[in-house]
Amino acid sequence: MKLRLAIGLLLFGSCAFGFYYYFNQYWIHRFDSLIARQASIYQLDPDLVWSIIYEETYFRPWKIGEDGEIGLMQVTPTVGREWATETGMRELEREMAGDPHTALRDPQRNIQIGCWYLEKIAKRYRDTPEAEARMVAAYNAGPSRAAEWNRTPSNIPLSAEQFIQRIDISSTRAYVTSILTRYRKLKEVRP
Repeated sequence: MKLRLAIGLLLFGSCAFGFYYYFNQYWIHRFDSLIARQASIYQLDPDLVWSIIYEETYFRPWKIGEDGEIGLMQVTPTVGREWATETGMRELEREMAGDPHTALRDPQRNIQIGCWYLEKIAKRYRDTPEAEARMVAAYNAGPSRAAEWNRTPSNIPLSAEQFIQRIDISSTRAYVTSILTRYRKLKEVRP
């Protein structure tokens, strides 16, 4: 009797773990094609975009941040309006001016705008070694803060670790470190 119970519990535990594992894999990869498409359009590494989304919302498109950020990439309505204005498409401008929350909750639109914004940041650091640390810091704390942290008297580029040590906002330092750790693990797995 005890043996049957032990075998039953073992089988149940294995099934529960298997369900959790496969559900989690579905959950964290269900937007991969959207991420890949938008990252390609904006010349970004999809693994970096994926790592940002993982950190920002763990792939929950309905999430609203403390400061009003919306959706998977936690895009602000201000950035959404800026994107709509720069696209020159009047319908998108009206949509973002009227009800940005609805537009930004849409996973495809949110990833599109988040990648657009990340590309704007990336242009500043294209020729900088280990630019990802600066990009992620600017995405989180703003481009002007990242530029300040990156500034050196001799204009000698900082390593990613040196740059991260200069971040004087502890939550941003933790955010950048977490994303870069996840990003580097993905790069180790994928050639």
